[in-house]
Amino acid sequence: MHPKRKQRLLIAICIVAFSSTAIGLVSYALRGNINLFYPPADVAAGKAPTDRAIRVGGMVVEGSIKRSETDLTTVFLVTDYDGVVEVSYTGILPDLFAEGEGVVASGSLDSRGRFMATEVLAKHDENYMPPEVAAALEGKKPKMGSYNVGEGS
Repeated sequence: MHPKRKQRLLIAICIVAFSSTAIGLVSYALRGNINLFYPPADVAAGKAPTDRAIRVGGMVVEGSIKRSETDLTTVFLVTDYDGVVEVSYTGILPDLFAEGEGVVASGSLDSRGRFMATEVLAKHDENYMPPEVAAALEGKKPKMGSYNVGEGS
């Protein structure tokens, strides 16, 4: 093999090796920060992991918001009209958070299957719905009947 070709081949191999190593290290560093979205039906069916941070989104069930009288804990139900998830959040909720409105909650599932939210996001105007929630609700209609806090999961 000609010395110039050999030198070019070695340079190309080094570039590929260093690029692969860099991509691998970046992927490894980011894998813990991936926050996957699950619709309430998947969470209720047990398809969501309990050992990592996830997001759950849908519509807040009418009449499901229960606020604690002693602290800032709020428990409510989120539905995608196929499943219901009970969400517990301690903190100040967004001003636009309300029953019958779209919401996305970030957090994790506890051992009872209740979603322990660390952040709750509400829609910001009447025309906006988070893309994940819109996709989960697409083509579904609200079911008649009521849900009670504690029946989710």
